[in-house]
Amino acid sequence: MPITYDAIIIGGGHNGLVTAAYLARAGKKVLVLERRAVLGGACVTEEVWPGFKVSSLSYLCSLMQPRIIQELELARYGYHIYPKDPSFFTAFPDGRHMFFFQDQKKTLEQIAKFSKRDAEYFSRYEAELEHLAEWVESLLLETPPNIVQRKVSDLIALGKIGLRTAKLGDANLVRMVKIMTQSVRDFLDERFESEEIKTTLATDGVIGTNGGPSTPGTAYILLHHIMGGAAGARGLWGFIRGGMGAISQSIAASAQAHGASIRTEADVQKIIVKDGKATGVVLHDGEEIYAKRIISNADPKRTFLHLVEAQQLAPEFRSQITNFKSHGSAVKINLALDGLPNFTAFPTEGLGLPHKTTMHVCPSMDYIDRAWDDAAEGRPATNPMLECTIPTAYDDSIAPPGKHIMCIFAQFAPYKLKNAEWTNELKDQFADRCLDALAEYAPNIRDIMLHRQVISPFDMEREYGLTGGSIFHGDMGLDQLFFMRPVAGWAKFRTPVQNLYLCGSGTHPGGGVMGAPGFNAAREILKDFSG
Repeated sequence: MPITYDAIIIGGGHNGLVTAAYLARAGKKVLVLERRAVLGGACVTEEVWPGFKVSSLSYLCSLMQPRIIQELELARYGYHIYPKDPSFFTAFPDGRHMFFFQDQKKTLEQIAKFSKRDAEYFSRYEAELEHLAEWVESLLLETPPNIVQRKVSDLIALGKIGLRTAKLGDANLVRMVKIMTQSVRDFLDERFESEEIKTTLATDGVIGTNGGPSTPGTAYILLHHIMGGAAGARGLWGFIRGGMGAISQSIAASAQAHGASIRTEADVQKIIVKDGKATGVVLHDGEEIYAKRIISNADPKRTFLHLVEAQQLAPEFRSQITNFKSHGSAVKINLALDGLPNFTAFPTEGLGLPHKTTMHVCPSMDYIDRAWDDAAEGRPATNPMLECTIPTAYDDSIAPPGKHIMCIFAQFAPYKLKNAEWTNELKDQFADRCLDALAEYAPNIRDIMLHRQVISPFDMEREYGLTGGSIFHGDMGLDQLFFMRPVAGWAKFRTPVQNLYLCGSGTHPGGGVMGAPGFNAAREILKDFSG
């Protein structure tokens, strides 16, 4: 059996490409196999309509780790980010509006329109979250210790984490416990009085999440979304020139510059396991390719329930993977526009402040909770929550002159529907409701719409390989984070199959375009190569 490569990576999403780049830089012979015709997985740019280059799924960047950007020399290979300013725009039914700016003084002036007390407190709130974010960020590029099947090294690592946690101090330790366990509603209710301010902040706790503001655990998602510094400051998000796929393309170019090979339209159907060891893969056309290490960038369920034969895994482990929660509840809507939406709460002629932000359609936390209640009952929300961005407000490379792209991330719309299926008709009905909701604040939206693309959770699974339509490769509750991701005892990127590894968002530290899972996996794989 010839060993052709040191490592085969299944899936050309951004984490798989990060792993490939680091292995290639270490002198390993690497092959990346991507099922689709385009690289990037969920971090991808696609020309959906002539001249319109759309970030099909992921649409903003902040979490991408600065260390990875620097070490892989991504700027050299085309990576460029436009920091988003203002950050947020929320319009309310009574005609009032709120912006959040990079300039905190201007943000406080906006908050004071709704609550002077909250404006006075906001700086303290941001400082508190910054302390918590610093602590969590210190774990992002680390390998979690095992809490079962422990070795001495695991106990030492747990002890070190305990000491670092103690250094948070009593007040921050209490905040950390609360933010890891509370709902985002409870977390914000303890801190602010204005419903408008709480609603604007709460969106970061539920975006991409299978839960509403009142769902326990959503406070951590808020913290997750204010980390990162890819745009130059903690919590600041930005647009990538060329769309999100430019991140994947820059990582791929870095990997290829160091000898990595990349094949698209190479659909892996099976991981070859012999005598308990992964030795290669079988493609859809029957081609077999062998390597010393097999690394899956697919999510845990797709890897172990579809690519690895059942008899190669212990029943208990398969059961744990089967029970790994992977529930999507969002629809991505991409629009090609002949102009710009004009918000009645902040009218503009041409490009204005709202268009440079993340625009929210969610007038209250109760509104968002009702939308989630619909999803929990197995139906798309009657009144969906929307997060909208216009990347062409910054990037002139992705649409024809004078035209624009709007990305709408719409919640909630569950992967599993009650007494229904995700047909094109149902997708269109939900998209119509989303546009109705947006039109209440920007009445001209339908007049300027040229094209519409609607991607349901079912499409995310079928086309992009995201089991259950989960954009994070699995839910990010406390029971599926750190040394519990994907399952207890297997959080070190290795798997029960010798020489088979995971490197995707289903591993620590989870979802978002950050590259950290791929970085962490590469480090562990290189340890095994040298050891």
